[in-house]
Amino acid sequence: MEEIDEKLLDILKVLAPGTVFRDGLENILRAQTGGLIVVSDKEEVMDLVNDGFQIEAPLSPARLYELAKMDGAIVLDQDAENILFANAQLIPDPTVKSSETGTRHKTAERVARQTGELVIAISQRRSIITIYKGDSRHILEDIRVVLVKANQAIQTLEKYRSVFDQALTNLSALEFEDLVTLSDVVTVIQRTEMVLKIQREIEKYISELGSEGRLIKMQLEELVSNVREEGILLIEDYISEELEEDASDPEKVLEDLTDWSSDEILTLNTISKALGYSGSVNALDETVSPRGYRIMRKIPRLPMPVIENLVEHFENLQAIIRASVDELDDVDGIGEVRAQAIKDGLRRLRDQVLLDRHI
Repeated sequence: MEEIDEKLLDILKVLAPGTVFRDGLENILRAQTGGLIVVSDKEEVMDLVNDGFQIEAPLSPARLYELAKMDGAIVLDQDAENILFANAQLIPDPTVKSSETGTRHKTAERVARQTGELVIAISQRRSIITIYKGDSRHILEDIRVVLVKANQAIQTLEKYRSVFDQALTNLSALEFEDLVTLSDVVTVIQRTEMVLKIQREIEKYISELGSEGRLIKMQLEELVSNVREEGILLIEDYISEELEEDASDPEKVLEDLTDWSSDEILTLNTISKALGYSGSVNALDETVSPRGYRIMRKIPRLPMPVIENLVEHFENLQAIIRASVDELDDVDGIGEVRAQAIKDGLRRLRDQVLLDRHI
């Protein structure tokens, strides 16, 4: 999939199938008349507008199509709800660099770079819609092509989710057996990041698909449910206490990892360094113990403040597992009934993950 600048995502939603704007663009595309559209009423844009007709009419597909028959540019307001000018001549700074060759696309790119605003060029001969926003450029693909790519991405995500679930089950079993190594932990974090990266790619497709992406969105929501939460709790379980306070926030660590390149994510040593451990190969064989946030979160009706009290009191999962009902009862927020529920819940979880690991 072509890399899309993050600032174009909102634009793709405005231009998505089913919107008034997109219907108008499709009409122009089918008529092969071409077009140049600026979406901004800011002063720096209006300074580039010369001549043309002042319209001041609500945007509609029919109006956009008819006005595009004229050679000049169409200027819309900032919200793309009203047509301000038609058949306008745009005069951007000729010293602004452009990689385009055609007059219409060269003008569109220069106006976008000079003003930072949204400009759309519709090619008459090639029948494509090109979006310019600042220095970013993106070509709107045919909806059928985008749907095929989105469905392929969903299939890939299903495979990665299956691998993630298996790695997580294996880690949970190792946590109950107190046999976790740093390699086991960073492997699951790696799988988490792979799932989240694919999620972000599919979200871009969904933005571009608009009303046509409803089913893809439903599938995505089901496939990524709880992945981010598991990742945050996993980091909270294993992040080194030696990290500075600003760098030890689990959510921030997860966000930073998501911004890494695919090559960086595939290297386990870089992930271990992000958690505050040594990046050496030998460090991956180091035995580590979870604090217990992730496993305890799986016990029904156990609030996070109570889990935090448990971790603060016992310091790690194994100590919580070995604790008696009376010892659990001594923790703030836990009575005898809840203490027994914790013991029973941990026993059920242990039996379940050990069984799942062998299925």
